[in-house]
Amino acid sequence: MRTGSDSSGIRATIEQLSATPVVFLHRLPRWVLLAAVFGLLVVGMAGTGWVGAAGLLVLLAVMAWFAYLNWPVLDGSARALRVAAMVLLAAFAAGHLFGRF
Repeated sequence: MRTGSDSSGIRATIEQLSATPVVFLHRLPRWVLLAAVFGLLVVGMAGTGWVGAAGLLVLLAVMAWFAYLNWPVLDGSARALRVAAMVLLAAFAAGHLFGRF
């Protein structure tokens, strides 16, 4: 499997640009990240319209970023789980945007 050290092209650029934010997030206390994720979920599920969709889309963007960074070392089931979670978040966000929730 590939690791970050043998990446090239756009992947290497994204990994390099992501290094500083990932180190920053790693240095934060664990509860801060959990509170941020929980807060975005609460805003996304309790909010209506654009507010709810924005909370879910921010969470989706962060999840997609981490999934992209980890993709080369994940097995098939881990990849499928991440894709399913992102599809579910996108569906809920679309539901908020179109007034279904």
